[in-house]
Amino acid sequence: MARYTGPSTKIARKFGEPIFGADKYLDKRNFPPGQHGLAAKRKKSKEYGTQLKEKQKVKYMYGILERQFHNTYVKASRMAGQKGENLLFLLESRLDNVVYRLGIAPTRAAARQLVNHAHITLNGAVCSIASTMVKPGDVVAVRERSKSLEVITNAVASAPKYSWLEFNAQTLTGKFLNVPARADIPEAINEQLIVDLYSK
Repeated sequence: MARYTGPSTKIARKFGEPIFGADKYLDKRNFPPGQHGLAAKRKKSKEYGTQLKEKQKVKYMYGILERQFHNTYVKASRMAGQKGENLLFLLESRLDNVVYRLGIAPTRAAARQLVNHAHITLNGAVCSIASTMVKPGDVVAVRERSKSLEVITNAVASAPKYSWLEFNAQTLTGKFLNVPARADIPEAINEQLIVDLYSK
């Protein structure tokens, strides 16, 4: 399956929460999409279905396909500590996600595009690989020739701040201070369901 490029609201409605950010259409139609959307909402979900739905939600949220997500989980399971938290820490350390968290892009999809189109530098060198892992102390910045892009200037003006990142809005330069604590990640994710799914 290729990367999903359809309406983000349709996916948000599928999970019943704004996984891509604020969504006015989700507020109006807070039920699953499709002909039987309202009826489907009344169906009981079994344990496997609940676990699969949580995994799919996180995949869509971070914009990752199945093989890459599974490989990330395998890497997380080999690290010391809790598998679920390690998985989230690895996802948060991706370059495209860091660009999004810094406020350089309004969405993770937009952040991925900025990285792929070589608008972002990592430690002074252009990096066009969205899945690159950013380490504590690494500096992420916007290329000089890209600083006037409207999508970047608009995003920076309304960007939230996160404790594990340091950002200079004048120079459009940010620093990845440390891996975030689990409690600092704002999205509603039950990572234990994903661990249970892959442990079957």
